[in-house]
Amino acid sequence: VQLQASGGGLVQDGGYLKLSCAASERTANIYAVAWFRHPPGKAREFVAAFKRDGTNTYYAEAVKGRFTLSRDKAKNTDYLQMNSLKPEDTAVYYCAAGRVILSALRSAEAYGYWGQGTQVTVSS
Repeated sequence: VQLQASGGGLVQDGGYLKLSCAASERTANIYAVAWFRHPPGKAREFVAAFKRDGTNTYYAEAVKGRFTLSRDKAKNTDYLQMNSLKPEDTAVYYCAAGRVILSALRSAEAYGYWGQGTQVTVSS
């Protein structure tokens, strides 16, 4: 399975972007999808994750209330809507997917499939 992440770009403080993560095929090995980000000079960090059946959704405290996960089943694509963007949201964003248990949804190591990353830059 290949994941194709897209939608990044340059926006001003307070702006919005919608990231997409398209999977190349449908498989039973994916029932959780997450987004992580790698800010410049910092470690990779968890952003958001959900189980595709919609039973569990988690957001990092830093993005809660501003970012929203969604899924288009017909397109086999997951989305991260990012509103009220701040300069500290600047990072390379990665989507990840896999057969992940509930307790590991926030752990990057639990995901077996990764997209190539898309750059998000928020100017002040």
